[in-house]
Amino acid sequence: MTHYQLVTANKRRSFFVILFFVIFVGAASWLMAYSFDYSFSFVIGALAFSVAMSFGSYWFSDKLVLATANAKPANRQDFFDFYTVTENLSANQRLPMPKLYVIKDSAINAFATGRDPEHATVVVTTGLLARLNRSEIEGVIAHELSHVKNYDILLMSVVAVLVGFIALLADWLMRISSLGGGRRRDNKGDGQLQLILIIVGFLLVLLSPLIANLIKLAISRKREFLADASGVAITKNPSGLIHALEKIEEDQEPLEAANKATAHLYIGDPLKNHHAGIGWFANLFQTHPPIEERVKALRAINL
Repeated sequence: MTHYQLVTANKRRSFFVILFFVIFVGAASWLMAYSFDYSFSFVIGALAFSVAMSFGSYWFSDKLVLATANAKPANRQDFFDFYTVTENLSANQRLPMPKLYVIKDSAINAFATGRDPEHATVVVTTGLLARLNRSEIEGVIAHELSHVKNYDILLMSVVAVLVGFIALLADWLMRISSLGGGRRRDNKGDGQLQLILIIVGFLLVLLSPLIANLIKLAISRKREFLADASGVAITKNPSGLIHALEKIEEDQEPLEAANKATAHLYIGDPLKNHHAGIGWFANLFQTHPPIEERVKALRAINL
């Protein structure tokens, strides 16, 4: 498989996961409202509230993340490889030069943020710059620029809105129910199908926030595969990213500046939450696919 075919395959998989997520959110919302006998306008209200609450965090997300990570601006003189690699790759892809920042930490990691290519920021740790050679740095930066080029930050913000919406709707309905509110339909004359829909709706109130979060994590993992493939399509050098990922996997030092809210942004899990003994079930709760799977996919590329 060529790197272009891998990019196409990953885009297709991401599309189907996202499509399933949107269908799930729509169907779950309708069923929950139906179970409590609310009109769909109640659902629209919850969605509008969720969007309003999320808009500010999306618009200023780059500043919030940079402040949380204690990242500092990087200049050409002090961080020559970082600056010139990003400059060359951005020019090659006709992308605006992103702002560059560094985190003073010996752990090996990097991330990109910003609402669009014109407001993008790429951040790396000083540990990455010290322990990776120029080819490996190029692989990492190409991966991060792919996130920018593929609008992954925007996509994950939309996904976060939907997850927040379904959790908010479920919470409102639970609170209304516990307080004795809500309109109860008279089930006399209701068919068996209606009764089943009501039961499913009640179950979704309990389970939909968890299901939505699991789908969000699945989308995050798919976008990592896509960024790997897209990065290689930029550099035409899989070995650079492969060796960088292997060094990130070998590095067992957690990144002190990272937290659960920002972990999904990084090229590798910054918290080092490995659950090797639990298997596939634990992987459902991970923001990143196992690095060995990512490396295997990259090694299968035919240039």
